[in-house]
Amino acid sequence: MRSLSIFAICVAAATAALPMAGHAQTTGPTSTQDDAKTIWEKIKGSWTTTKGAVKEQWGKLTDDDLMTIEGRRDQLVGKIQTRYGISHEEAEAQVSDWEKRRNRDM
Repeated sequence: MRSLSIFAICVAAATAALPMAGHAQTTGPTSTQDDAKTIWEKIKGSWTTTKGAVKEQWGKLTDDDLMTIEGRRDQLVGKIQTRYGISHEEAEAQVSDWEKRRNRDM
């Protein structure tokens, strides 16, 4: 009888710990997407200082382009595509690489 109650306590403790363990592991596409959103929220918040880094990376972007972009990723990709005459996929790849380098520096 005593071993049965010990077993019941162990099962209850393990069951209570399961939801916490499930929340601790967030990997895969959603966490990557959340990371990208977080990075772009920071970029939007500091767009006036970030413009210089963007201009340094993509020198063909004009000041008007940077005003239009206003820290929006989709706008940046589109302007790079237009100014450099490259495919949307290539512009996406360039921005992704830039994001990764910027994330390391943040």
